[in-house]
Amino acid sequence: MTDRVAYQRGGHRRMTYRRMLLAVVAGLLGALATAAPAAAHAADTPDGSNYASAVRGLTPAVPGLRVRLVEGGARLELENRTGRTIEVLGYAGEPYLEVRSDGVYENGNSPATYLNRTLAGETPPIGTDPTRPPQWRRIGTEPVVRWHDQRTRWLEDGPPARVAAAPDRPQRVRDWTVPLRDGGTTVQVRGTLDWVPPPDPLPWWAGVVFGALVVGGLGLLPRASRPGRRATVVLAGVAGTGGLAALAYALARGADAGFGGMLAGLVTNQLWPTLTGVAALVTAVHVLTRQRPAADFVLTLAGTCLALFAGVTNASVFLRSVLPVPWPAGYARVLVAIVLAAGFGLAAAGALRLHTAARHGRPVPPTRARWSAGTGLEGEPAGRR
Repeated sequence: MTDRVAYQRGGHRRMTYRRMLLAVVAGLLGALATAAPAAAHAADTPDGSNYASAVRGLTPAVPGLRVRLVEGGARLELENRTGRTIEVLGYAGEPYLEVRSDGVYENGNSPATYLNRTLAGETPPIGTDPTRPPQWRRIGTEPVVRWHDQRTRWLEDGPPARVAAAPDRPQRVRDWTVPLRDGGTTVQVRGTLDWVPPPDPLPWWAGVVFGALVVGGLGLLPRASRPGRRATVVLAGVAGTGGLAALAYALARGADAGFGGMLAGLVTNQLWPTLTGVAALVTAVHVLTRQRPAADFVLTLAGTCLALFAGVTNASVFLRSVLPVPWPAGYARVLVAIVLAAGFGLAAAGALRLHTAARHGRPVPPTRARWSAGTGLEGEPAGRR
């Protein structure tokens, strides 16, 4: 294959990558433009908790009305398909939210409007009075709303006395209710709050360390040797695997919000893990297709960012029993463990290779690097063949 043909094919490949990137960006923008459930607060999903809150039902039952907990119990979601106005009452029994057929409205005179905007709660402005007539403001166009409700969560810094006495035993903390109003009928959302002991983090961290050592050990293989060239391919695969794991966990964090809300979460509270995961995937493709001698530096940088921005930031999953994902918490811990092992392992392997190259003082000239047509792996400089 001549250099001209190779160049033309490389240009065609780059154009294909650009088109794929534009298609992905267009898809993300289109999804973010779709309607999502109204939120009476800023998005601040917690990393996890050891308290499991659950909705047990409505008393009396109301056909067309659905209430559930989302994001690991951080928020209540109410969906009203009754065709009537359903009112959520605040902490003083005042009207707090109205979920009508044309959307969601919040009462600016209700303290709950501000207390429920974040997990910690905002201070209601001066003049807020639950006894005043409601001052309604529309916050959504669909009959679906989500909010942090302090009645469903444990707000104290320390655990309850019974939990402190036996923290290794699952136990009921309390029952809770959130009142609604359906016309002249009062409806109670009933639920429970339980303590779930946290997992033992030691086995998870042991797995991370073992995986990082295995991946990092590939950096001991001489890059110019056949095993070293194969190790480059393996390291690229590790980067891709770590990137996919980072994106999977970031997507799972917003899965309760539907497709549009899930993608919106990627650019809000999971922005850095998302960017890092994408960068790791790009690095894997770059190493396998562009095949530049700078692969060691790129892999080191990608691994470091992957470990810090997508792994360490989510490492609390090893200390929490209830996580904001729609599947068992163990799956989330596996994903984060993969991210950490891949990230630290890539950083170690790349650093070892860079150190070896610097010690020998014989870097491969980028302009003269060639790759074997038989293996697709980096070969010797042209002058040494």
